[in-house]
Amino acid sequence: MNQTVQNPPPKRPRGRPPKAAAVADAAEPAAPRTNDPERTMADILEVAMQEFADKGLAGARIDEIAAATRTSKRMIYYYFGSKEGLYIAVLEEAYRRMRQIESGLQLAGLAPEAALRALVGFTVDYQLAHPEFIRLVMTENIHRGEYLAQSRSIHELNVPAIQGLREVYERGVREGLFRAGLDPVDLHMSISALSVFNVANRHTFSLIFQRDLDSPAALAARRDSIVEMVVRFVRK
Repeated sequence: MNQTVQNPPPKRPRGRPPKAAAVADAAEPAAPRTNDPERTMADILEVAMQEFADKGLAGARIDEIAAATRTSKRMIYYYFGSKEGLYIAVLEEAYRRMRQIESGLQLAGLAPEAALRALVGFTVDYQLAHPEFIRLVMTENIHRGEYLAQSRSIHELNVPAIQGLREVYERGVREGLFRAGLDPVDLHMSISALSVFNVANRHTFSLIFQRDLDSPAALAARRDSIVEMVVRFVRK
Protein backbone atom coordinates (compact mmCIF):
# COMPACT_ATOMS: atom_id res chain seq x y z
CA MET A 1 0.00 0.00 0.00
CA ASN A 2 1.47 3.28 -1.13
CA GLN A 3 1.60 6.11 1.32
CA THR A 4 1.59 9.74 0.27
CA VAL A 5 4.69 11.45 1.43
CA GLN A 6 4.00 15.07 2.44
CA ASN A 7 6.73 17.61 2.08
CA PRO A 8 7.64 19.29 5.37
CA PRO A 9 6.55 22.95 5.71
CA PRO A 10 9.23 25.44 4.74
CA LYS A 11 11.40 26.50 7.60
CA ARG A 12 11.00 30.07 8.80
CA PRO A 13 14.11 32.08 9.44
CA ARG A 14 15.00 32.39 13.07
CA GLY A 15 13.95 35.57 14.82
CA ARG A 16 10.69 37.48 14.81
CA PRO A 17 7.76 36.10 12.79
CA PRO A 18 7.29 38.11 9.58
CA LYS A 19 4.04 39.71 10.75
CA ALA A 20 5.48 40.67 14.14
CA ALA A 21 8.60 42.04 12.48
CA ALA A 22 6.54 44.17 10.14
CA VAL A 23 4.49 45.55 13.01
CA ALA A 24 7.60 46.33 15.05
CA ASP A 25 9.32 48.00 12.11
CA ALA A 26 6.26 50.14 11.45
CA ALA A 27 6.08 51.25 15.09
CA GLU A 28 9.12 53.53 14.72
CA PRO A 29 9.10 55.03 11.21
CA ALA A 30 12.36 56.51 9.98
CA ALA A 31 10.55 59.60 8.70
CA PRO A 32 7.03 60.99 8.97
CA ARG A 33 4.50 58.91 7.07
CA THR A 34 1.67 61.35 6.66
CA ASN A 35 0.00 63.29 3.90
CA ASP A 36 -0.66 66.22 6.22
CA PRO A 37 2.48 67.10 8.18
CA GLU A 38 1.04 70.46 9.31
CA ARG A 39 -1.93 68.72 10.91
CA THR A 40 0.37 66.19 12.54
CA MET A 41 2.54 68.95 14.00
CA ALA A 42 -0.54 70.83 15.20
CA ASP A 43 -1.84 67.70 16.95
CA ILE A 44 1.53 67.13 18.61
CA LEU A 45 1.68 70.75 19.80
CA GLU A 46 -1.85 70.57 21.20
CA VAL A 47 -1.12 67.49 23.30
CA ALA A 48 2.38 68.65 24.25
CA MET A 49 1.04 71.98 25.47
CA GLN A 50 -1.13 70.26 28.06
CA GLU A 51 1.63 67.81 28.97
CA PHE A 52 4.19 70.55 29.61
CA ALA A 53 1.62 72.74 31.38
CA ASP A 54 0.62 69.92 33.72
CA LYS A 55 4.06 68.43 34.42
CA GLY A 56 6.65 71.04 33.52
CA LEU A 57 9.64 70.47 31.30
CA ALA A 58 11.28 67.88 33.54
CA GLY A 59 8.13 65.87 34.22
CA ALA A 60 6.69 65.82 30.70
CA ARG A 61 7.17 62.58 28.77
CA ILE A 62 7.58 62.30 25.01
CA ASP A 63 6.23 58.73 25.26
CA GLU A 64 2.94 60.09 26.58
CA ILE A 65 2.71 62.71 23.85
CA ALA A 66 3.46 60.11 21.17
CA ALA A 67 0.82 57.72 22.52
CA ALA A 68 -1.84 60.43 22.75
CA THR A 69 -1.21 61.57 19.18
CA ARG A 70 -0.90 58.02 17.79
CA THR A 71 2.52 58.84 16.42
CA SER A 72 6.05 57.92 17.47
CA LYS A 73 8.90 59.46 19.41
CA ARG A 74 10.97 59.32 16.26
CA MET A 75 8.43 61.37 14.36
CA ILE A 76 8.25 63.98 17.15
CA TYR A 77 12.03 64.27 17.14
CA TYR A 78 11.95 64.53 13.34
CA TYR A 79 9.67 67.56 13.52
CA PHE A 80 11.00 69.29 16.64
CA GLY A 81 14.54 68.01 17.09
CA SER A 82 14.38 67.22 20.80
CA LYS A 83 12.20 67.41 23.88
CA GLU A 84 13.52 70.91 24.51
CA GLY A 85 12.80 71.87 20.90
CA LEU A 86 9.20 70.73 21.32
CA TYR A 87 8.93 72.68 24.56
CA ILE A 88 10.15 75.88 22.86
CA ALA A 89 7.67 75.32 20.01
CA VAL A 90 4.89 74.94 22.59
CA LEU A 91 5.85 78.24 24.24
CA GLU A 92 5.84 79.99 20.87
CA GLU A 93 2.46 78.51 19.99
CA ALA A 94 0.98 79.58 23.33
CA TYR A 95 2.05 83.19 22.78
CA ARG A 96 1.03 83.11 19.13
CA ARG A 97 -2.53 82.05 19.98
CA MET A 98 -3.00 84.82 22.49
CA ARG A 99 -1.53 87.53 20.27
CA GLN A 100 -3.52 86.38 17.26
CA ILE A 101 -6.82 86.80 19.09
CA GLU A 102 -5.65 90.04 20.66
CA SER A 103 -4.86 91.49 17.23
CA GLY A 104 -8.49 91.00 16.22
CA LEU A 105 -9.88 93.34 18.88
CA GLN A 106 -9.88 96.28 16.42
CA LEU A 107 -8.91 98.78 19.09
CA ALA A 108 -8.25 101.54 16.54
CA GLY A 109 -11.98 101.87 15.96
CA LEU A 110 -12.75 102.52 19.63
CA ALA A 111 -12.40 105.62 21.75
CA PRO A 112 -9.21 105.50 23.88
CA GLU A 113 -10.84 104.58 27.19
CA ALA A 114 -13.18 102.06 25.57
CA ALA A 115 -10.19 100.53 23.77
CA LEU A 116 -8.22 100.28 27.01
CA ARG A 117 -11.16 98.66 28.77
CA ALA A 118 -11.55 96.16 25.92
CA LEU A 119 -7.85 95.28 26.01
CA VAL A 120 -7.72 94.79 29.77
CA GLY A 121 -10.97 92.83 29.78
CA PHE A 122 -9.68 90.59 27.01
CA THR A 123 -6.45 89.90 28.92
CA VAL A 124 -8.36 88.96 32.08
CA ASP A 125 -10.75 86.72 30.15
CA TYR A 126 -8.04 85.00 28.13
CA GLN A 127 -5.87 84.19 31.13
CA LEU A 128 -8.87 82.81 32.97
CA ALA A 129 -9.91 80.65 30.02
CA HIS A 130 -6.37 79.39 29.36
CA PRO A 131 -4.69 78.49 32.66
CA GLU A 132 -2.28 76.27 30.70
CA PHE A 133 -0.71 79.45 29.29
CA ILE A 134 -0.02 80.73 32.79
CA ARG A 135 1.44 77.41 33.92
CA LEU A 136 3.74 77.35 30.90
CA VAL A 137 4.94 80.88 31.63
CA MET A 138 5.49 79.99 35.28
CA THR A 139 7.49 76.93 34.24
CA GLU A 140 9.68 79.00 31.96
CA ASN A 141 10.26 81.53 34.74
CA ILE A 142 11.46 78.66 36.93
CA HIS A 143 14.03 78.05 34.19
CA ARG A 144 14.82 81.81 34.21
CA GLY A 145 13.80 82.17 30.58
CA GLU A 146 16.54 79.82 29.41
CA TYR A 147 14.50 78.18 26.65
CA LEU A 148 12.45 81.20 25.62
CA ALA A 149 15.75 82.97 24.96
CA GLN A 150 16.46 80.36 22.28
CA SER A 151 13.27 81.17 20.38
CA ARG A 152 13.68 82.90 17.04
CA SER A 153 10.17 84.34 16.99
CA ILE A 154 9.07 85.10 20.55
CA HIS A 155 10.12 88.75 20.39
CA GLU A 156 8.31 89.35 17.10
CA LEU A 157 5.19 87.65 18.46
CA ASN A 158 4.94 90.11 21.35
CA VAL A 159 5.89 93.36 19.61
CA PRO A 160 2.32 93.91 18.27
CA ALA A 161 0.89 93.66 21.79
CA ILE A 162 3.03 96.54 23.02
CA GLN A 163 2.47 98.53 19.85
CA GLY A 164 -1.31 98.18 20.13
CA LEU A 165 -1.30 99.34 23.74
CA ARG A 166 1.08 102.18 22.88
CA GLU A 167 -1.25 103.45 20.16
CA VAL A 168 -4.28 103.37 22.47
CA TYR A 169 -2.38 105.15 25.22
CA GLU A 170 -0.90 107.83 22.96
CA ARG A 171 -4.33 108.57 21.44
CA GLY A 172 -5.69 109.04 24.93
CA VAL A 173 -2.84 111.41 25.81
CA ARG A 174 -3.36 113.48 22.65
CA GLU A 175 -7.07 113.78 23.41
CA GLY A 176 -6.36 114.89 26.97
CA LEU A 177 -7.91 111.77 28.53
CA PHE A 178 -4.80 109.93 29.77
CA ARG A 179 -1.94 111.36 31.78
CA ALA A 180 1.41 111.64 30.06
CA GLY A 181 4.67 109.98 31.06
CA LEU A 182 3.61 106.34 31.34
CA ASP A 183 5.67 103.55 29.80
CA PRO A 184 3.51 101.22 27.66
CA VAL A 185 5.72 98.23 28.54
CA ASP A 186 5.29 98.95 32.25
CA LEU A 187 1.55 99.37 31.74
CA HIS A 188 1.44 96.05 29.88
CA MET A 189 3.28 94.43 32.80
CA SER A 190 0.73 95.78 35.29
CA ILE A 191 -2.19 94.48 33.22
CA SER A 192 -0.54 91.08 32.90
CA ALA A 193 0.30 90.95 36.60
CA LEU A 194 -3.29 91.53 37.67
CA SER A 195 -4.66 89.07 35.12
CA VAL A 196 -2.15 86.32 35.89
CA PHE A 197 -2.45 86.61 39.67
CA ASN A 198 -6.20 86.33 39.29
CA VAL A 199 -5.71 82.78 37.99
CA ALA A 200 -2.40 81.61 39.45
CA ASN A 201 -3.33 82.34 43.08
CA ARG A 202 -7.06 81.84 43.17
CA HIS A 203 -6.83 78.38 44.77
CA THR A 204 -4.62 79.51 47.65
CA PHE A 205 -6.64 82.69 48.13
CA SER A 206 -9.86 80.69 48.19
CA LEU A 207 -8.50 78.46 50.95
CA ILE A 208 -6.83 81.18 53.01
CA PHE A 209 -9.69 83.68 52.93
CA GLN A 210 -12.55 81.17 52.67
CA ARG A 211 -14.01 82.69 49.52
CA ASP A 212 -15.39 81.02 46.41
CA LEU A 213 -13.36 82.87 43.80
CA ASP A 214 -14.58 80.56 41.04
CA SER A 215 -18.22 81.59 41.26
CA PRO A 216 -19.57 83.57 38.29
CA ALA A 217 -20.31 86.54 40.54
CA ALA A 218 -16.80 86.57 42.00
CA LEU A 219 -15.18 86.26 38.58
CA ALA A 220 -17.26 89.10 37.15
CA ALA A 221 -16.55 91.36 40.14
CA ARG A 222 -12.83 90.68 39.96
CA ARG A 223 -12.78 91.36 36.22
CA ASP A 224 -14.55 94.68 36.69
CA SER A 225 -12.17 95.59 39.50
CA ILE A 226 -9.06 94.93 37.39
CA VAL A 227 -10.39 96.91 34.43
CA GLU A 228 -11.34 99.84 36.67
CA MET A 229 -7.99 99.88 38.47
CA VAL A 230 -6.06 100.11 35.20
CA VAL A 231 -8.32 102.76 33.70
CA ARG A 232 -8.20 104.95 36.81
CA PHE A 233 -4.43 104.62 36.91
CA VAL A 234 -4.13 105.86 33.34
CA ARG A 235 -6.76 108.61 33.42
CA LYS A 236 -5.57 112.22 33.53
